Amino acid sequence: MTITKLNRRLDGARAMLRKMLRGVVIGLLLGASISIAADNPILNDSYPDRYTVVDGDTLWDISGKFLRDPWRWPEVWQGNPQVENPDLIYPGDVLVMTFVDGRPVLKTLRRETVKLSPTPRSIDYSDAIPVVDPGAISAYINSPLVTDENELKNAGYVVDGFDNRLLMGMYDKFYARGILDEEAVEYRVFRPGRHFVDPVSKENLGWEAVHVGDANMLKYGDPSRLVLTRAYEDATIRDRLRPIYKKEAAPFFFPKAPENDEIRGVILETPNRATELGALSVIAVNLGEREGVQAGDVFRIKSQSKPKKDPMTGENYAIPEERIGLAMVFRTFNKVSYALVTDSNRQVQPGDVLVSPNAD
Repeated sequence: MTITKLNRRLDGARAMLRKMLRGVVIGLLLGASISIAADNPILNDSYPDRYTVVDGDTLWDISGKFLRDPWRWPEVWQGNPQVENPDLIYPGDVLVMTFVDGRPVLKTLRRETVKLSPTPRSIDYSDAIPVVDPGAISAYINSPLVTDENELKNAGYVVDGFDNRLLMGMYDKFYARGILDEEAVEYRVFRPGRHFVDPVSKENLGWEAVHVGDANMLKYGDPSRLVLTRAYEDATIRDRLRPIYKKEAAPFFFPKAPENDEIRGVILETPNRATELGALSVIAVNLGEREGVQAGDVFRIKSQSKPKKDPMTGENYAIPEERIGLAMVFRTFNKVSYALVTDSNRQVQPGDVLVSPNAD
């Protein structure tokens, strides 16, 4: 074989090897892009290229305009680093959908009047759009919602009303004992409500604290003298008192999946066991801070699996769990959390199951 023929064969082998390597690289890149695409949040078929935020919008509503899964909002949001509080959205902001390396990215174009002066300016947090309808959860932000045996045993309590009144309304004065903090000025007046029991483990989860009203201290002593400054119900003997040290503003949090994809909970009994709940209803669940639940965690609601008997064969079988809707946690306690049903395709009931939206 001549050197010329040998070189031709070597050149052919090199070309074939290059094609093979190029095919392998392309395959790897395609595989990687498919994997990345699978991990990307799925956009709605009719998502807008841009959207102007208006009064009355909520973060959940806006997320639903762009994403099929609103709780994946943090994965596409890219706040404007040139403005203060880049993670907050305000009426008048223009949201623009773009793509970076094939991944959807949502940016804000803040509409502000620019004044040429050296004075620093800021935008109030309270002006930002809320995560969900604040009217649905405002009553739950500052009110005591869950209490336990220790607090019920040690909390101050109402012993009498002025002029021996048994029922007290707004601006009525009353006496209380068991108040240990001489410095506290404002108090929540509450009474034990429904008893939360885990329907699976039968563990005692605590008692719901029914918010009766608010009171101010007039004179500390034994008994102390207080006055009701707000009343949602008539206060009465044996109602408890919880000091208020700090009033919380409406929380800013972003919808997200729980950190633990294996977490699983159950909706607890409602005040009326026959009550069926829909979108914008508040539910209590048997998951709390000890399970790592945080405000903003989104759960998928599923119907509980129910045993059935086959009418033809008499065999036992079970109705599978079916998707019902979504709920977002907005306040947590040690063993119990409160969540808002954001959407549902049928009525939500006590006993329905909560799982991570990433679990299926």
